[in-house]
Amino acid sequence: MRIAAMTAGLLFAFLPGATKAAACGILQLPKQHSIPAPEARVDLNHATVDELLKVPGMTRTWAARIVRFRPYHAKNDLMDRGVVTSQIYERIKDYVIAHRASE
Repeated sequence: MRIAAMTAGLLFAFLPGATKAAACGILQLPKQHSIPAPEARVDLNHATVDELLKVPGMTRTWAARIVRFRPYHAKNDLMDRGVVTSQIYERIKDYVIAHRASE
C-alpha cells in the first residue's frame, strides 16, 4: 500500500512540470504529416528505394523489401504477404499507392 501511495505521489509531483515543459516548447511532440492526394502518393510498384525513403516513417530496409517483393495489386499486399509489419504499414499506408502495370 505504501508503494502505491509513493508512486501516485511521485506521479502527481512530476505531472505539473511536464505540462509546463510542454507549454514552453521544451517537450517536443511529433510533427503530424499531411496526407498527400492519391496522385501525389509514392507508387509501390514503380518507385526506387530512394523515392520510397521520402515516405515518412520509411527506412532503407523496409524500402528494399518493398522493391524486392514486387508486384503488388493493392497496398495492403504489403501486410498480407508479410513484406512489412502491421506497425510499419500503419505508418506508411497514407503515403503509398499500388498502381498496376498497364496491360
